[in-house]
Amino acid sequence: MKKLTFLFLLVFSLTAITNAQKSKIKLEEIWGGTFRTERLDALKSLKNGTQYTVLNFDRATKTTSVDIYDYVSLEKVGTIVNSSNLKDVPYFSSYEFSIDESKVLLATEIESVFRHSTLGVFYIYDVKTKATIKISDNKIQEPTLSPDNSKVAYVFENNMYIFDIANKTTTKVTQDGVKNKIINGVTDWVYEEEFAFVRAFDWNSDGTKIAFLRFDETNVPEFSMDIYGQDLYQTQNVFKYPKAGEDNAIVSLHMLDVKSGAINNVNIEGAYYIPRIEWMNSKNTLSVQVLNRHQDNLKLYAVNAKKNSVSLLLEEKDAAYVDITDNLTFLEDDSFIWTSEKDGYNHIYLYNEDGELMNQITKGDWEVTNYYGYDQNEDKVYFQSTENGSINRDVYSIDTSGGSKKRLTSKDGQNNADFSADFTYFINTFSNAVTPPEYTLHTALTGEKVKEILNNEGLSKALESYEISAKEFSTISVNGNDLNMWMIKPANFDATKKYPLFMFQYSGPGSQSVSNTWMSANDYWYQLLASEGYIVACVDGRGTGFKGRDFKKVTQKELGKYEVEDQIAAAKQLSELAYVDDNRTGIWGWSYGGFMSTNCVLKGNDTFEMAIAVAPVTSWRFYDSIYTERYMQTPQENASGYDDNSPFNYPELLKGKYLLVHGTGDDNVHVQNSMRMVEALVQANKQFDWSIYPDKNHGIYGGNTRLHLYTKMTNFIKANL
Repeated sequence: MKKLTFLFLLVFSLTAITNAQKSKIKLEEIWGGTFRTERLDALKSLKNGTQYTVLNFDRATKTTSVDIYDYVSLEKVGTIVNSSNLKDVPYFSSYEFSIDESKVLLATEIESVFRHSTLGVFYIYDVKTKATIKISDNKIQEPTLSPDNSKVAYVFENNMYIFDIANKTTTKVTQDGVKNKIINGVTDWVYEEEFAFVRAFDWNSDGTKIAFLRFDETNVPEFSMDIYGQDLYQTQNVFKYPKAGEDNAIVSLHMLDVKSGAINNVNIEGAYYIPRIEWMNSKNTLSVQVLNRHQDNLKLYAVNAKKNSVSLLLEEKDAAYVDITDNLTFLEDDSFIWTSEKDGYNHIYLYNEDGELMNQITKGDWEVTNYYGYDQNEDKVYFQSTENGSINRDVYSIDTSGGSKKRLTSKDGQNNADFSADFTYFINTFSNAVTPPEYTLHTALTGEKVKEILNNEGLSKALESYEISAKEFSTISVNGNDLNMWMIKPANFDATKKYPLFMFQYSGPGSQSVSNTWMSANDYWYQLLASEGYIVACVDGRGTGFKGRDFKKVTQKELGKYEVEDQIAAAKQLSELAYVDDNRTGIWGWSYGGFMSTNCVLKGNDTFEMAIAVAPVTSWRFYDSIYTERYMQTPQENASGYDDNSPFNYPELLKGKYLLVHGTGDDNVHVQNSMRMVEALVQANKQFDWSIYPDKNHGIYGGNTRLHLYTKMTNFIKANL
């Protein structure tokens, strides 16, 4: 067999204790919260840069408060608002400051719509007068204060409204909003899911203009989903869902003059998608990012709101696709920072106000994985990258000239920074495979640690009494590529024995499953399986992320081809190890990973004896347009790419044991995918196991649902592998 190249081996110190004296992890502990990590509350940095706020809930009094803390001392130094002092607001669940921090939007009675979107009842709290004003008696979406704090724009029932705070009057700005037809000011389902934003309007800097998007969903096909509930008759949730190759909403950009109420349409050539709008520092200039349907041509435009004119700032093309990010940052003179993969790796670039390239700020055969912001006073760009290895993350600073790059974090693993508003400090969240999350305060310029905030030593201590195996990181040479891999062996591993191999993967474009980070709930499950005598392994094949553009985008127009080839080849190679039983190899995955595990047990039926697929895609024809066409183009253009890797087209290949799981309330990967797979297997007279979870969404959780699911999967593995 080919040689496995080991990068390093991370071993828990607690393995020194005799494993026979230790407890095995139980499913009830995993899903009962026994191994829950302590985390910092979500914080918002105040503009002074020395303090931050946290939303606190007092269980004894059942009140909520926004409290002020000092960065250095970490002590509470004040309170912005406490619900116990509010006559009309008994509680609130989230809050947002106005630009000048003199007003606070308080959210109550929040209910989810889709993944990111919510409805709620909102109040404006005046920090100085301590008065509250209710914006609307209705449950509304995305209330946003004007820069001068005189008005609030929001969306209700697909129309935009403006609430005048002084007069307590409300003006309906748009008139044509209708459910499943016209949406103003917030995104449709597919934009929310794939472009990851909901609020589709923005105030300019002096509050005289609002730019907003309008979605005409009239021709978008409807998707219906039965909700079984507890009543005598089930109900239906019906919403617009554009599948690959079908009509998308027609999206248009509009400019509202707040004083007159006049709305102008802004015509932008080639704007099939408008995934981002953002005002530049010039109060009358709006930046607009647009994409063609193939998403391989991105244009950044500047729109003059006074003249209603449009000019091109930047254009980026890619043979596969161009990613949309939130990294665009305008400096005082409207020069801007931009990230791009155009040199083969994701890096940071500086352009002048006319869109001319001034400098490539970062360079190298590594990826910028997070852009934190720019400190104009110190001329420092702060970012996270994989320079220290693709499975690690570190925080860096660099000048806009590309000089004086400095690593601000020191420990190998996952480092993620949360900077104060003025970039004086950052709170670093660190973990690796042997260290649960720890939180430390650092100075931004030097990275010097100021103090430790929180660690999880209690969890580490508790785990000493459990049977825990090392997670071994390595690379494996497959199909001409060195692929990242981890492996977990039984704690009492004996190289003279043979063990069954159980593989996990996700494999979706740009994803990463092999990462030097602390354990998730699934990792505890893998420890349970290892304690039962299984070797568990994970390989990130071609198409996954953080190893350069070409490695990630090789799967273009062929989702499920190269990824499956790599998993099969990796499994075959691992099965040649002396301590692996080559007649007992299984694989599992969720969502894209379920698509993969299904294909692996079919196309790799001489390699895999068992597979579990949770909420799998079984045909990309069934998935949404934006995600699918980004990687596959349309079915009309690429029929073979869709059908050649659709597992229900070759059910006769099934030889091994197969467990199929889905939630009927999945609005993302519809249960239709599993139903079509079931029908194909039935007609091919192939026996399999399956489980349906009524009304559960793509995450399949709630109550005992996760415990039930993982019990079923564990029992299936024990019986069939």
